[in-house]
Amino acid sequence: MAKKKFLTPARVIALSFAVVIFIGSVLLMLPCSVNEGVEVRYIDALYTSTSAVCVTGLIAIDAGTAFTPLGQFFLAALIQIGGLGVTTVGASIIIAVGKKINLRGRNLIKEASNLDSGKGIIKFIKNVIITTVVFELTGAVLSFIVFVQDYPPLEALGISLFHSVAAFNNSGFDNLGLSGELYSNINLIPYQDNILLNLTTCGLIIFGGIGFLVIWEVIHKRFRWKKFSMHAKVVISMSAILILLGTVLIKLTEDVTWLGAFFHSVSARTAGFSTYNLGEFSNAGILVLTVLMFIGASPGSTGGGIKTSTLFVLIQGITAAATNKNEKGFCYAIPQGTFKKASVITMLALGVVVTGTYLMVVMEPEIQLIDALFEVTSAFGTVGLSRGITGTLTDGSKILSIIIMYIGRLGPLTVASLWHFTKGERLEYPEGNIAIG
Repeated sequence: MAKKKFLTPARVIALSFAVVIFIGSVLLMLPCSVNEGVEVRYIDALYTSTSAVCVTGLIAIDAGTAFTPLGQFFLAALIQIGGLGVTTVGASIIIAVGKKINLRGRNLIKEASNLDSGKGIIKFIKNVIITTVVFELTGAVLSFIVFVQDYPPLEALGISLFHSVAAFNNSGFDNLGLSGELYSNINLIPYQDNILLNLTTCGLIIFGGIGFLVIWEVIHKRFRWKKFSMHAKVVISMSAILILLGTVLIKLTEDVTWLGAFFHSVSARTAGFSTYNLGEFSNAGILVLTVLMFIGASPGSTGGGIKTSTLFVLIQGITAAATNKNEKGFCYAIPQGTFKKASVITMLALGVVVTGTYLMVVMEPEIQLIDALFEVTSAFGTVGLSRGITGTLTDGSKILSIIIMYIGRLGPLTVASLWHFTKGERLEYPEGNIAIG
């Protein structure tokens, strides 16, 4: 009984991700996973596995040149598991073999997927798998049309499947094998003007980032805005605003096309693909990308960050406090306590980013502050964008980045709750007085 109390849903989820990360690091070290003549140190395998499971995309070694087709398959599998969630993948396997999911398992899925209740869990799992397969196969077909022009058909097929899985799961990995010493400087730069690949990638990122519940709601309610729930309206409206605002700001500050500005505005919110060299971006452009990375995707999606809904609640809470009105949105009242939770998540996230940046510049004194901030925010938001410093980091900084990616994937509030062992305080204290502002 004590063991069950200790293994709360949050701890089981955290432990599951950790186990998959370590298994993945071992798989990526196998001789059959590494190309002949390539040496992969364990710290780099662990870093890559963490980046894959946390659907980040930061790389210490280039996937296209370091790993064999089998190694790239392992990497894609880790991205898929990390994007869908360990509990969702495990539950789908249980369902596939004809077994039943017990009450504890249903509760785990509910917690991991941010569901309101445990009803309809089986249907939820099946819909997640179907949605994933449909989007990833569609993305692979469209990507194949582009990649087959530069690669042999069989190789183009493998690249297309890998790219589609990475894009839908909001992970910035690529297996094109084009990267040089500073791996993340290349990515999709050769295809910066290819409209089909750019739009296909953006489409996969957007749908993967809004969450499965919103996707189904949009489909089942036939795109009728008035019938959407408050959650769907918040996610869709905030995503659209952030994409539009990011596109305009990037275009104003950088010498890129409108397509390039749109692509990076979408990708910065947890995907991590790039079609331009970010090392050449201005400080203003990097600041825009950093803010977008920090905000991230939406709840119940494959992305990270503090989430679009958190930002919406913060804005509404601040507006309500400034105007002395109730917190509301889309003709709904925002539930009590939501603003407090959003504030806690944001403060914890800021704490992780600031602390991580401080530690990185201490360990890497030659790295510019803005590059370190960008790298740490990218790790926390599980984005994968980099200014080209990832391959030059020392082992200490890589371990720091691993920890930050792990926190970012689980969520700072979930990580904070792992240390909660008691039911709560029984004593009540008299209310004090403290000046604010």
